[in-house]
Amino acid sequence: MRYLVISDIHGNLEALDTVLAVVEGRYDKVLVLGDLVGYGADPNAVIDRVRGLEPYRVIRGNHDKVAAGLDDGESFNSVARSAVLWTYEALTPANREYLTKLPAGPQAVDDLVEICHGTPFDEDAYLFDDLDALRAFEAASRPVCLFGHTHVAVGFRYADSALEIVAGPGDTAGLVLEFAPEAKYLINAGSVGQPRDGDPRAGAAIVDVTARQIELFRIPYPIEEAQRKIRLAGLPEVLAKRLALGR
Repeated sequence: MRYLVISDIHGNLEALDTVLAVVEGRYDKVLVLGDLVGYGADPNAVIDRVRGLEPYRVIRGNHDKVAAGLDDGESFNSVARSAVLWTYEALTPANREYLTKLPAGPQAVDDLVEICHGTPFDEDAYLFDDLDALRAFEAASRPVCLFGHTHVAVGFRYADSALEIVAGPGDTAGLVLEFAPEAKYLINAGSVGQPRDGDPRAGAAIVDVTARQIELFRIPYPIEEAQRKIRLAGLPEVLAKRLALGR
């Protein structure tokens, strides 16, 4: 079984469509780790694409909750709040309802893999450093936990009471990690539509459960078109500029 792993699309249709085109035929089922919307100018088209993929597992992110009206977004900065309020108004009733029904993580996928948006102990917590990782390893229910939320591609491994970083932060394009039987892993494939690790290319991954490995991708996409749509929608200019910076 091969799972395509996508997270933090954030309404960026150009990034999502490019990723799907590049990995076509290389996976069996899809895992979506939340934040389908927010920041980008195509929330409805992105949700329609995701629904069309019929994901094996799809969970909500914090922007999905606010865009669905499940959270007031008071914790967001002014730019994020402005974008998500625009998203709320732009969503069709059917797509807003779809977001309201997305389950919270963590969700078990199979005996090897589970998914969450933030961490397995809190769907909205950020996993950045060693202390966050250790707490997440304690809460994880599967050997491999796939997460998003930070928009930074990174991988942690825990074995023999030792924690190490085995992927990123940095260029993860084409990196293949083998899952050792005695180890546990926390893997963030990066953001499809809003990378923030200094690499503006879309991030995604494919997990091969049979081979016990994950391949990480960074995929160039037409950033200029995504920027044009953001500006045309009247969203904050910084949301267009940051796409080219990967920040």
